Amino acid sequence: MKHVVIIGNGIAGITAARHIRKQSDHRITVISGETEYFFSRTALMYVYMGHMKFEHTKPYEDRFWKKNRIDLLKAFVSKVDFPNNRLICSSGETIQYDDLILAVGSKPNRFGWPGQELDGVQGLYSYQDLQLMEKNTTEHKVNRAVIVGGGLIGVEMAEMLMTRGIKVTFLIREARFWGNVLPEEDGKLVERHMRSHHVDLRFDTELSEIIGDESGRAVAIKTNKDEEISCEFIGLTAGVSPNVDFLKDTELEIERGIVVNQYLETNLPNVFAIGDCAQNSNPAKGRRPIEQVWYTGRMMGETLARTICGDQTAYKPGIWFNSAKFFDIEYQTYGEVLSELKEGQKQFYWEDSKGRIGYKMIFEKDTGKVIGVNVFGMRMRHEIWDSWLRSGKDADFVMAHLRDANFDPEFYKKYEKDIVSKYNQQTGASVQLKRKNWSRLLSKNY
Repeated sequence: MKHVVIIGNGIAGITAARHIRKQSDHRITVISGETEYFFSRTALMYVYMGHMKFEHTKPYEDRFWKKNRIDLLKAFVSKVDFPNNRLICSSGETIQYDDLILAVGSKPNRFGWPGQELDGVQGLYSYQDLQLMEKNTTEHKVNRAVIVGGGLIGVEMAEMLMTRGIKVTFLIREARFWGNVLPEEDGKLVERHMRSHHVDLRFDTELSEIIGDESGRAVAIKTNKDEEISCEFIGLTAGVSPNVDFLKDTELEIERGIVVNQYLETNLPNVFAIGDCAQNSNPAKGRRPIEQVWYTGRMMGETLARTICGDQTAYKPGIWFNSAKFFDIEYQTYGEVLSELKEGQKQFYWEDSKGRIGYKMIFEKDTGKVIGVNVFGMRMRHEIWDSWLRSGKDADFVMAHLRDANFDPEFYKKYEKDIVSKYNQQTGASVQLKRKNWSRLLSKNY
């Protein structure tokens, strides 16, 4: 019986395990040193905020794994002996495999800042990070925290800390919020919203040094502007990197991540990589080589399971999309919306009078073909936007049928009329907003 061993019990590894079991009788072992059971990583912040208990983050009952003949091993793999198809755990235990799936995730970036190893300094990715954050903010009095890095994990950490009454200063090296991802208007909307929650945003500001006391605990930071800010907690959220250090100096091909082809195969036979740690050697148009997003891990797990079970299947993630929250404003993006317009592109931007709801659409200047959209404070239907972008719908069509994409509950305020009105004024078009057409929504050609 083939033995499939998966290192990592995040969304990528567990999805692969579940789908391999659905399609085969292979022996399956999942190894993780983080937790015994799979949990929803995106829910960790709500445990800290008191909205749920950790056991509520587990999508499956503990008995699920034995029932489905998926063996779970809580252990750290310290070395992989690829020539002999063997794993060596830190405990000394060895495990043989026939197929190996590396789903080892990410780790928070540290850029060699002086003082980064002091107590009270940490990132936020793993369950252990959550436990450390609880310890760092309860066993010691924390009045102010400094967060380094203006990404989504930093926003989550800010919200978590502020529910405990901790003041937050946010260091962002760009001139605007998430300046390498969001266009200017979008970034300003998020900036205003975060300031309304009393986050102290510092733009064009970088961490230079973390200052500690005699006990080895952080008490302040110094910026590149030679400013010293007193604080008792420092969150390092300047992105994450593939967790591949223990795989270096082996036969495995590694650049930033573990290099894989379209079938998620590495350069070694019967060795695969999925999730945050995988680096696609030839990514599809509009996709990045490394995509550290929950749904891409799930898609990779499903795709690889088919290959492991004899139906070799290429990974095709399709149109880029993502979603997140900036405190209580939801954000969705579909297609390609870059921080700066490319040549030959135009944009349309609408914002409500309170500056909390935003709609940014990018389209080709000559043809009007829509390339991507960002939405703030409104929910859009993924299947509709995916269909529009795949079929090359133009801006006039999208605006006329904007109601069809709305996914907000019935009693939420609708903004389509205002958006279309501004679009007509700005572009000189005469688009008429159509009523929702559910028969069209169900059409494959829509």
